[in-house]
Amino acid sequence: MKWASQIFRLKIRSSLRRYASSVILFGLTLFLVTTILPAISYPVESLHASGNTVGEDVRLADNIQANPINWVTLGEDSSPTSLHPTDNVDHLKRQPANAKIANSPTPLEQGIAAFEAGRFADAAQLWQQAAQDYEQKSDRLNLALSLSYLSLAYQNLGQVQDAEQAISQSLDLLQHQNNWESGGLTILGQALNTQGRLQLTKGQAEAALDTWKQATDAYSRAGDETGKLGSQINQAQALQTLGLYRRAQTLLEQANQQLQANPDSRVKVQGLQSLGIALQELGDPKTSQTLLTQSLAIAQDLNPTPDTSAILLSLGNVARDLQEDEKALDYYHKAAKNATNSLIQIKAQLNQLSLLINTEQEDAAIALLPQIQVSLATLSPSRAAVYAHVNLADSLMRMSSDVETCHGTSGCQLMGLTDNLTPETGSAKALTTNSAIAQLLAKAIQQARQIQDAKAESYAIGQLGKLYEQKQQLAEAQKLTQQALSLVQGINAGDIAYLWEWQLGRILEKQGNIKDAVAAYTVAVETLRSLRSDLIALPNLQFYFRERVEPVYRQLVGLLLKSDPSQKNLQKAREVIESLQLAELDNFFRNTCIQAQSQQIDQVDPTAAVIYPIILPDQLAVILSLPGQPLRHYQTQLPEAEVNNAFVQLRKFLNPVLSNKQRLRYSQDIYDWLIRPIETELADNEIKTLVFILDGALRNLPMAALYDGEQYLIEKYSVAVSPGLQLLEPRALDRERLQALIGGLSEERGGFSALPGVEVELKKISDQVPSEMLFNQEFTTNTLKQEIGAIPFPVIHLATHGQFSSEVEDTFILTWEGQVNVNDLDQLLQVREREDSQPIELLVLSACQTATGDQRAALGLAGVAVRSGARSTLATLWSVRDESTAQLMAEFYQYLTQAENSKAESLRQAQLSILKNPDYEHPYYWAPFVLVGNWL
Repeated sequence: MKWASQIFRLKIRSSLRRYASSVILFGLTLFLVTTILPAISYPVESLHASGNTVGEDVRLADNIQANPINWVTLGEDSSPTSLHPTDNVDHLKRQPANAKIANSPTPLEQGIAAFEAGRFADAAQLWQQAAQDYEQKSDRLNLALSLSYLSLAYQNLGQVQDAEQAISQSLDLLQHQNNWESGGLTILGQALNTQGRLQLTKGQAEAALDTWKQATDAYSRAGDETGKLGSQINQAQALQTLGLYRRAQTLLEQANQQLQANPDSRVKVQGLQSLGIALQELGDPKTSQTLLTQSLAIAQDLNPTPDTSAILLSLGNVARDLQEDEKALDYYHKAAKNATNSLIQIKAQLNQLSLLINTEQEDAAIALLPQIQVSLATLSPSRAAVYAHVNLADSLMRMSSDVETCHGTSGCQLMGLTDNLTPETGSAKALTTNSAIAQLLAKAIQQARQIQDAKAESYAIGQLGKLYEQKQQLAEAQKLTQQALSLVQGINAGDIAYLWEWQLGRILEKQGNIKDAVAAYTVAVETLRSLRSDLIALPNLQFYFRERVEPVYRQLVGLLLKSDPSQKNLQKAREVIESLQLAELDNFFRNTCIQAQSQQIDQVDPTAAVIYPIILPDQLAVILSLPGQPLRHYQTQLPEAEVNNAFVQLRKFLNPVLSNKQRLRYSQDIYDWLIRPIETELADNEIKTLVFILDGALRNLPMAALYDGEQYLIEKYSVAVSPGLQLLEPRALDRERLQALIGGLSEERGGFSALPGVEVELKKISDQVPSEMLFNQEFTTNTLKQEIGAIPFPVIHLATHGQFSSEVEDTFILTWEGQVNVNDLDQLLQVREREDSQPIELLVLSACQTATGDQRAALGLAGVAVRSGARSTLATLWSVRDESTAQLMAEFYQYLTQAENSKAESLRQAQLSILKNPDYEHPYYWAPFVLVGNWL
C-alpha cells in the first residue's frame, strides 16, 4: 500500500497553484508586500453596513455551519465547530499510540499544535509527514490516526475529495486491526466521528447518523465517556437534519441524564458545556442556558477552579440568542477578563463590541476598541486570527462616520499606515476610519496567505470589497469581490461563496448592469438552496436568516420585477418567492424535511386565482396567476415601513372595541393595493377562489376582511392561503368517507382559561359528521395516538387552546396533560407512520391564536399546517367567543358534507352566516378563521 504516492502528492502545493492562477485570472494583484490597493475616497454619507456582514458575531465567523463534534479538536478558538470539550481530555491531545516521552515533538504532535492554532495547511503537511513516517515503520495504528487527522485538516481547507481519500484509508487500516489495545478503539471512534462529519457536510445525514452510532459503540467499548457523549451529540445533529426532532431531543435528554448521574468533576463540567452548546445549536437556548449555568457553577466549586472563560462566552452567546442583551454583555466582559486563552478573549471582546453596536451604545463600543487592538496584536497567524480581524473590520464599518478623503496613494497606502491614519492618531476613534479598516483587512489578507488558507483569504478580500462597495468605488469593489469568489472555487465553501455572489449582484445593480446582477443573485440563491442543511444548524438562526438570507431572495425578486418584466422574469420571480417560503419554513423548524412538489397547483383549479404579494423596500409588488393566462404584475410604490404599518394598524383595529372608521380605512387601503387593480380580470375569468401566498406581516391578517368600500372580500370570493403551492397535493375531499375525530378542552388547564363553548361545538359537529369524540380527561396525547392509529380519520378537529409563533418552541396546542409542540405534531397525528399512507385531509384548530406582539407569528400557523401532514388546515388567527365559533363550525361542516362545496367555499358560507348575524357582524368574529393549504 503506497498511499503516499497515490493520494497525497503535495495537495497543498497543488491548491496553492490553483489559488495563484485564480488571482492572475482576475487581474487584481493584491500581494501586499509589493503592491498598493486602489485608494479609497470618502464621501460624506454614512458607513452603515449593508446586509451581508461577514462575522458580525465571532461564533458565526468561523463556519456558517454548526459542524458536528470532532473530539480531535481543542477549544472553540480554531476549530470549525464550537461543540467540544475545552480541556486536555480532548483527543487531539492524545499521544501517538504506544508513545514514549521524547524531548522534541513528533510531526503528529506538531500537526496537532498547528491545527489548534488554526494553521490547517501546516497541519496537513505535518500529518502527511507523520503518515509517511508511520508507514515506513509499519505502525498501522498511528498511520490510521495520522490519516484521520489529515482528513480533518482537509475538511477545514475545503478539500473534500482529499478528505474522503484520507479517512477511507484510515478506516480501512482500522477495520483490519486485530489488537485493540493501546487506545485503538478510541482512535477508531475518532476516525468514525471524522467520517460522519464529512458525510454530513456532503448532505448524507443518514450515513452520518449510522457512522456516529458506530463511533458511539467504539467509544463505549473503550470506556471513553467523553468520546461517547460527543458522538451522541453528533447523532442528535444528524437526526435534526433528517427532521427527526423528537428522536434528537430524546437522545440529548438521555445524554443529560447520564451526565447528571456522575459526580462533579472537570469531565462533567466539559460534558455539560458541550451539551449546552449542542442544545443552542439545535434551537433550544433555554435548556442550553440551564446546562451552561450548571457547568459554570460546578467549575467554580472545583479546586483548583478550571478556566471558565469558554463557558462564560457560551453563556453570553445564549443570552444574546434569548435577547437578554445586558446579561450577554456582562458574560462577554467576564469571559474576556478571565480568559487565559487569547482567542477566547478576543472572541468575547468582539462579541461584546458587536452587541454594543447593535444596542447603539457607541461610547462603550469605542472605549472597548483599544483593548481589542491589544488582544489582536497577541494573536499568531491562524484562521481564527484572520476571522477576528475581519470581524473587527465589519463592526468598525458599522460604526464609522468617517469623512476622510484620500489624496493619492500615500494617504491611503495599506502598508505602513500607522503614522498617519487621521488627525486623531492614537485615539480609539481613529480606528474607525476607512483607511484604518482597510489596513486591518490588509493584515488579515496577509496572514491568510501566510498560513495558505484560501477560505480565510476569501473572507478578508470579500470584506475589503464590501468596504469599497460602501464607498461607491464600484470598479474596485467588483474586482475584489470576484477575486474573493475565485478563491473559493473548487473548495467546499458555499457558506461564504453566496455572500460574495450576493455582493457582486448588488455591485452590478449599482453599476446599472441588471442582466449580470440578476445572474449573480440567481447563483447566490442556488448556493443558498444547496446550503439548506447547513443553515438550519446556526445558533441565533432567525437573526441570521432575516439579515443575511431573506434579503438575497427579496432583492432578486425586486430586480426581476424592474421596469416592465417579461413573462420569463415573472415566472422566475414566482419561483423565487416560493423558494423563500420554503426557506422560511426550514428556518422555522431548523430542519430540511419539507420537500417541494414539482407541480404548480394553480393549474388544477380553473376557478382559482393565485396572488403573490411581496414586500420590497420601495414597493408592495404583486404577481397574479390566472388559469391558462400569462402572469401579471402590478405594484404600489410605497416605502416598506408605511406598508408594514398599514398591516399592523389593520390587525390592531380588528378589535371590536376600537374605531370602525380606522379599521375600514386600512382595510380598504390594502384592498386597493392587492385586489382593486385586478377586479376586471377576476370577473372576466369567472374566478371563485382567491389563494394568497402571503408575505411578512401580511400573514397575520385575514384576507377575508379586506373591504372594497361596499363589501368584504369574503362576500365575493372564497379565500385560502398557502405557505407555497409546491408544498401541497391537489385533491378534493371524498365525502363518502367523511368521518371525524373530534376532541377538545372546556376546563381550565395549564394556566389557560376554560372554554365552556367547546362542548356545544363538538356536539354540533357530531350531529353533522360521523365522529369519535375525546373530551376533557379523554383528550390526551396517548388517546389521540391510539384513535388515529385505529381508524384513518380524514378529518381531525381539535377545539383547544393553542398558539402560533415565529419561534418553534412557542408554537403548540394544549391537551389535558400539557402542551404539544409543533415539532411533535407529526408523531401525535401519526401521519407518516400509518400503514395505509392516507394523510389527514383536514385538520381543524378552532381556538388558537397568534402570539401577541409577534409580527411573524403566523409563520407558526404555516408551520403547524406543514408539520401536521394534513392537506388542509383550518385555524384561527385569534381566539374568538365560544358561541360564535360553535355556530360557525356547525355551519362549516354542514356545507362541507355537500359534494358541490370545496373546503374554501364551505368556510366562506359559514363565515357569511356569522356575518349576517347582527350580534357577530364585526370581522372580529368571523374573519380569523383561515384555511391553509389545499382549498379543493
